Amino acid sequence: MAREELLSPAEEPEDIIDEPGLRPRTLAEFVGQAELKGHLGVMLGAAARRNEASDHLLFAGPPGLGKTTLANIIAAEMGSNLTVTSGPALERAGDLASILSKLEEGDVLFIDEIHRLPRPVEEVLYPAMEDFRIDIVLGKGPAARSIPLELARFTLVGATTRTGLITGPLRDRFGLVARLDYYEVDDLLSIAMRAARILHVDIDKGGAWEIARRSRGTPRIANRLLRQVRDYAEIERDGHIDAEVASDGLAFFGVDELGLDKASRAVLDSVCRRFGGGPVGLSTLAISVSEPTETVEDVYEPYLIQQGLLMRTPRGRIATPAAYQHLGMSPPPAVDTTPQTGLFGS
Repeated sequence: MAREELLSPAEEPEDIIDEPGLRPRTLAEFVGQAELKGHLGVMLGAAARRNEASDHLLFAGPPGLGKTTLANIIAAEMGSNLTVTSGPALERAGDLASILSKLEEGDVLFIDEIHRLPRPVEEVLYPAMEDFRIDIVLGKGPAARSIPLELARFTLVGATTRTGLITGPLRDRFGLVARLDYYEVDDLLSIAMRAARILHVDIDKGGAWEIARRSRGTPRIANRLLRQVRDYAEIERDGHIDAEVASDGLAFFGVDELGLDKASRAVLDSVCRRFGGGPVGLSTLAISVSEPTETVEDVYEPYLIQQGLLMRTPRGRIATPAAYQHLGMSPPPAVDTTPQTGLFGS
């Protein structure tokens, strides 16, 4: 691949050169998730035309797919201020009430990991989302009284990696519930090339493709791998990244042909070697690789399952023949499931 495929600084769009971070700032800059972008374009455009806040939005999906980025884009598209918090940070109802009371008309409130909101805090959200008011309780016991507090009309953007843990009453109050899917390699190639221009990395499309195809469908991982390969190229090579340099750099940092890192391979190796291919329970598997069960279930397993290397069954996790092939192992003989005859034959 020729080095001329990299845009020179003079050819780069000015907004990319001056941009301080890698996150896109508008829907037009956001790569991938075409259906969701279409929905947001219509909803935000209609809200802007009516000069009012957009409907509340809930984004679900694995980490690193752009949920926080979309919250920033929504605030920017609406010309509003963005307030960021997270479910675990809101321990008491008063914490949320304090944030809500400071919002101005049309502001965007982003709550990351919204499924981890305590129940008393979640119940404060119900009237806030529907009626834009909250009830402040003053005093205790028989002398306690409730004072309604009117709120500015705002847009709540929630993000979750565990849709199933969100209660029905909360989920039903969102105007749009969208799931972000893993990205195609072509989209990740565009993301890697854009990040390379921002970071002034000397890379061609061959090198970017090698990074994109090993990024596990996740833009955050693509950006991380790009920075790692950049460092490798600057120290071990001449600084230019082509397909060969990218492959060597990724191998140096422990990323294999399928994009599995050391931790992901440890999960697969544990199922295949320690537990004979399974089935093995989630808790046992997590202990064997010294990781929390949530990390194994939410971070490592989805991609392993997507690649056909691991299966979830009611009895536990089971490695597929492709997992043994990827690890360079021979799969164990298949279990004979033929019904057995009686003691003296049939």
